[in-house]
Amino acid sequence: MAVDNEQKLDELSRNLGVQEAELKRGLERAELAENNLKGIEEELELVGENMKQLEKSAEKALEREEKLVEKIFSLQSKYKTTEAKFEYGEMNITKLNQRIDDIEDEIYREKLKVKKCSDELDDTFEDMLAHY
Repeated sequence: MAVDNEQKLDELSRNLGVQEAELKRGLERAELAENNLKGIEEELELVGENMKQLEKSAEKALEREEKLVEKIFSLQSKYKTTEAKFEYGEMNITKLNQRIDDIEDEIYREKLKVKKCSDELDDTFEDMLAHY
């Protein structure tokens, strides 16, 4: 019986040694897994920060886009107004040029009338001098 007990004790001691070795390997693996988990958590935290920065950048880009769209609409409106003023100005220039032409024609006709009157006066004076 003592031999059986010694064999059982040896067997239990070997099993205990094997179990301790497995426990040691399991603890090492758990420690390695924890280190990997910490690394992954740090990477995840960096990814989260990057996402926040990207969201802020996207918001700023959207704000810039909205401002630029408003500016485009404003410029288009100013362009249309300016174009209408230009067309109105061209129309007025055309009318003024026509008015200038009419006035020049009227001045020419009046000059012809004055010339005709001057010629008639000259003829009248010549007749007067010749007959009196």
